[in-house]
Amino acid sequence: MRNIFFAVITISILCLITSNASASSLIGSHAVLKALDKVTARVSKITIKIGETANFGALTINLSACYFTLPEDPPESAAHLTIEEENPSEKSNYVFKGWMFSSSPALNPLEHPVYDVWVLRCINTDEKLIDSGSAPQTGG
Repeated sequence: MRNIFFAVITISILCLITSNASASSLIGSHAVLKALDKVTARVSKITIKIGETANFGALTINLSACYFTLPEDPPESAAHLTIEEENPSEKSNYVFKGWMFSSSPALNPLEHPVYDVWVLRCINTDEKLIDSGSAPQTGG
């Protein structure tokens, strides 16, 4: 009974978020991600276009969708990512596939012993792609 209650609450919250997001969200053409290599402590800002891939260490990151809220709404960006880990001794395997949210990175995180990836924001092509002092890293 307790599991059914939590399932109903979760579905209700997701429906509320989805209905609110669709009414006041914009489609972004790029996502700005932050990636951390926990072994070397290397942090990189990655700008990736929808449909393209970016590489970070042994990870291949693919962006399939990106949405963000209107300026008058509370800031939120959501990106649908597929992340694979390339392993030379084995075939590549998916380590993450799903939505990541900028305001709640712990809601659906990449769980990996070496790497962390999280969404900073979604942007359109008419916005500036490079923050001052950092260059985008994209693959393709």
